[in-house]
Amino acid sequence: MNALLSRITVDSAICHGKPAIRHLRYPVESILEYLAAGDSFEDLLGEFPDLERDDLRACLEFAAQSLKQKSLHLALT
Repeated sequence: MNALLSRITVDSAICHGKPAIRHLRYPVESILEYLAAGDSFEDLLGEFPDLERDDLRACLEFAAQSLKQKSLHLALT
């Protein structure tokens, strides 16, 4: 397993079982939404001091690996 991906955890008691960062209550989905909206790593690290740079990189790696596993993709219009 990629070392970054080990930072992504799934626990039914945390975030309704959605992938989250290190058993914390930070869903990967939310972090990706912040990044997509234009927030920088520095913005997020300043806002959420218990996160680390590798946590954010892990979210991006998780998204990339997830897309590789999907056979259906969103149609971009």
